[in-house]
Amino acid sequence: MSNANKCNVLLILCDDMGYSDLGCYGGEIDTPNLDRLAADGMRFTRFYNTARCAPSRASLLTGLHPHQTGIGILTYNDGPDGYPGNLNQRCVTMAEVLKSEGYRTYMSGKWHLANDVENVNDTWPLQRGFDRYFGTLTGSGSFYHPHTLTRGNESADEETRRPGFYYTDAISEEAVQSLEDHFTDHSDKPFFQYVAYTAPHWPLHAPPETVAKYRGRFDQGWDVLRRERFERMQQLGVVPAQTKLSERDPAIPAWEDASNREWLLRCMEVYAAQVDRMDQGIGKIIDVLERQKQLENTLILFLSDNGGCNEQIHPHPVPGTDLLSVTHTHQGEPIWLGNYPDKTPGDENTFQTYGDWANLSNTPYRLYKSWVHEGGISAPLIIHGPKSLISPGTINQSPGQLTDILPTILAATDTPYPARYGERDILPLEGISLLKPGEDPSHKDRCLYWEHQGNAAIRRGDWKLVRNYPGPWELYDMSNDATEMRDRASEQPQLVAELAAEYEAWAKRCGVIPREQILAIPGRITVPSDYFGWMI
Repeated sequence: MSNANKCNVLLILCDDMGYSDLGCYGGEIDTPNLDRLAADGMRFTRFYNTARCAPSRASLLTGLHPHQTGIGILTYNDGPDGYPGNLNQRCVTMAEVLKSEGYRTYMSGKWHLANDVENVNDTWPLQRGFDRYFGTLTGSGSFYHPHTLTRGNESADEETRRPGFYYTDAISEEAVQSLEDHFTDHSDKPFFQYVAYTAPHWPLHAPPETVAKYRGRFDQGWDVLRRERFERMQQLGVVPAQTKLSERDPAIPAWEDASNREWLLRCMEVYAAQVDRMDQGIGKIIDVLERQKQLENTLILFLSDNGGCNEQIHPHPVPGTDLLSVTHTHQGEPIWLGNYPDKTPGDENTFQTYGDWANLSNTPYRLYKSWVHEGGISAPLIIHGPKSLISPGTINQSPGQLTDILPTILAATDTPYPARYGERDILPLEGISLLKPGEDPSHKDRCLYWEHQGNAAIRRGDWKLVRNYPGPWELYDMSNDATEMRDRASEQPQLVAELAAEYEAWAKRCGVIPREQILAIPGRITVPSDYFGWMI
């Protein structure tokens, strides 16, 4: 296939958004642009991420399991006996592969694949295949003054001082500009545009006019909204018909018993505004493609890097604490770190999370980001593109995971995967193409695997073996128990042993380091239990 005939690729990743938050997956948030892509494209209902930000990004861009890339947990270095926390040289990124085939490659947004974010090195975007980059190298931070904001290989911190700067908008604006420049300067070449939003990852920051749209929308509380959302999901067909809604997380009170309900409502309203603002930006990116008559020649993929995040930030008594990378607003006002019920979230001088609302975001599933039960790994996946590649308006129920994204894009663009890249030997792909999976016999009963901080799982066909570290293995029949409510391990000990052996063989092959070994590393960086790692 000549370059002139290759389709373009637009890959959009959001951060910490639950499976059912989008309107087209049953949520209450206004997402008309993503809903439109879903209506004209394919929605996947059994697609999985890897439960955490950095590992998901590593797997997404390389087609490998994150442990194979050097990012088994996050982007900190565990020393010689643990994960380096750096994208290694045994993998090749999507940008590197597509660039070798004549694509122009652009990225805006969160990178989170390098443990050194201060000194230019071979794990930064321009050094891993991107022609153009604007975004943050680290994992999280203020939406008004994001830490490690970078343009190319240079600091872009001064850009945060322009009036009205809001990181989600800036990511969208950069993607729009990159595409407009591409059609002006490189219209003879196809493009790969990677848009990696930090929305709706904490902190809860959003422009007040967008927050105002959601005033009152969540007033019924999480119990009623979970039931209503689940009913819509059943009507939309984005959960299997026989699925049962899981019980409210037992650690969460009934809505009528919750304290500080007015503050809790404001938290969810800001969270919704973060998703809304992202969708608005996606609409502007789509507008460029339509003006250039390239929408139908562009493969668009949208997904989330992990399930909704229930992390709480305990209030720090001193405003402007140096536990934050950015301690004061641009106006010099100290930032209040933590979930203070007397501080309304949304503004630049706050740093809060939405906590228990994640149980709504992950409807109908249990648990959250960092777990590999369904609530931690279930991702909305929308694929829109040329009609020769997809079946518009369909819902796809074939299981898949992040290792499949690169093979899918390579299949769509007729791009070969290299055995070597430059002087580097490259590991073979772990995934398969998601395009027309019903016609591909390799999809039937293949195994999917996960491990994060000792939490582990294997899915083969309809059976899923999963554990919440350091607990025992649990076994679920996903054909009639997608919400993992009936543990069958005691009934099927032989199957448990068989699947556990398959998991252990995969873990050994892919370089999964046993959790006990990680925890025993002398001097290992640990995250305080009440602050959940904003520094990394």
